[in-house]
This record gives sequence, structure tokens and C-alpha cells, in this order.
Amino acid sequence: MPTIALSTGSLYSYGLARVFEMAAQAGFEAIEVLVDHRWDSRQPVYLRRLSQEHNLPIIAIHSPFVILHTPGWPRDALGRLRESVGLARELGARVVVAHLPLRIRGVRLEFFGFQRQGLLLPLPLGGERAYRDFLLNGLAGYERREEVLIGVENMPSRRFLGHPFDIHDLNTPEAMSRLPHLTLDTTHIGTWGWDLLAVYEQLKERIVHVHLSDFDGQEHRLLGSGQLPLAELLRRLKRDRYEGAISVELGPEALHAEDADLAQAHLRQALAFCREHLADVKCPRSIDFRDELPRHPTGKLYKRLLKDEYWKGHDSRLL
Repeated sequence: MPTIALSTGSLYSYGLARVFEMAAQAGFEAIEVLVDHRWDSRQPVYLRRLSQEHNLPIIAIHSPFVILHTPGWPRDALGRLRESVGLARELGARVVVAHLPLRIRGVRLEFFGFQRQGLLLPLPLGGERAYRDFLLNGLAGYERREEVLIGVENMPSRRFLGHPFDIHDLNTPEAMSRLPHLTLDTTHIGTWGWDLLAVYEQLKERIVHVHLSDFDGQEHRLLGSGQLPLAELLRRLKRDRYEGAISVELGPEALHAEDADLAQAHLRQALAFCREHLADVKCPRSIDFRDELPRHPTGKLYKRLLKDEYWKGHDSRLL
């Protein structure tokens, strides 16, 4: 069964120590660390101590987002990727998650008094051509030298005046098939309205990491709460003997991070969802013991009476 990890990005509004603690209490098997502006997220001695204290190996490092200021690290995507690879090697992480190169840049406009997301204004300031060339022509050799897999992640659509547009280069299944290894992000697929299972089948030979969350018009929602066929995806990963990790990558809003007990319950539910659909054998929901069973006068078991009892109150007879 694939390793089921929790991404620290799921609770980025919490401190790392608390996220490790909650992941361990929920029963997760590993951690993916999202590198951000906090030094805690990229200091190997501290991260190693958290990993050992909670018995949670760090299996992936997520290179920081372009929009984040990461003090002490390069501002360019390639420089950040190299720093992330160095951190992964120090921690023994197998995978580094990297984003696609920017095609255009943008400015987010937020208006006082509005709680909804601000307006993203695309600006023709140029992309990241050197980083793009590296991914297409230099990444495979770099992976071999560093002995780390770099799973380049498919990215979401953005909207301008209600219309979707793509700020990233190489952000189609066809283009991504040119890259050595990939991270499949399910909620990002949802933003485009693509068929998740079809994209998986097209790219599965290159997938080394999975970001798992649902999509209901918003990204990074609770598993099973949106419109994506996540259960079937997990079954196909099991069928195909996928050997990478699956990182549950939810949003603090979806987890209701303002209520730690509720967030903890949602984490347990997410882990149970993964285990249920990755399992070789389905477990019964309940087991009833009876002194006797209903039978025909001939002694034959009266199955319909038993079934009617359990179907009562259900619209469907598929339990």
C-alpha cells in the first residue's frame, strides 16, 4: 500500500510542531514539508528532531511558492529548487515537489470590505525561460546526480474577469508528459474541469507523488466532499501498484482550523478515506450476532426478510 502522508501546507496557519503532533495523533505514516517564509520549515536539524519525536519520516519537500518571500534563499525558481533538493538530501526525503515555470506574472488586487478572493490582474512581465529549459533539458540528469526524484506539479487555472487562464507554462497533460517525473495534484485538475482519471491514465508512468484533495468550486477541499472521483483514483493507484506517496493536502478553511478538535477529526476522516479505498479487502461496517435466523417452513433461510431489515430507510439497496 502506498505511504499516506500529511502535507504541512494543510495547516500552514499552525506551527510545524503542532502539525507534526496532529498528523501523528491522526495516524498518518509520514510528512511532506512545505517550505515557506518560516526558518522552521527549512532547518534540517529542527525538522529531523520533529520527525524523530513523532516517528513520522519526511518523505517529500515542497519547494516554496514563487509568491512567497523566503529569507536567505534565492528568489528564482531554479535556485529555490536546488536549495530544496539540498534540504531533501539532508533529511533523506525521496521526492522534491516543484512547480511549473511561470508563463506570465500577475498582481492580485484586493478591495477593502470584500472577503472574497481579490482580482488577479495578469501582467506581461515575462516568464521563467531558463527554468523552463532546465526542466525540459536538464532535469533528468540533475535527478540522477542528486539521487532525488523531482515531481513537477500540475498547476491550477486562474480567473480574470470570470474567464480561466493559465499563468504557467507546460501546464497540460501533453506538455507534462515531456518531463521525467510528476506530482499529480487532484484539486488542480478540478479547476480545469478535466477528467481526473483520464489524466492519471495518460501520465501514470511518470507520477512519483500525489497531492490528494477534492474540488467543489474551491480548491483543497475535504476528501469525498466535492466532484472528483478520488475513491476510484485510489483504487487505480492500488491496481497499478503505485509505490510513491500520497500526500493529503487540504486547506485550513476546509479543515476548520479555527477549531483544533474538529480539524483533528477531519484529518482522521481523510486518512480513513484513503485506507478504505486502498485496501485489498473491504471491512464490514458492522457485525450482528443473532440467536436465530428467519426461515421458511421448509427450513430454508428467508434472506429477503434479513435484507429488508437492513435496507429499511435507504433510498438505494446498495449499502
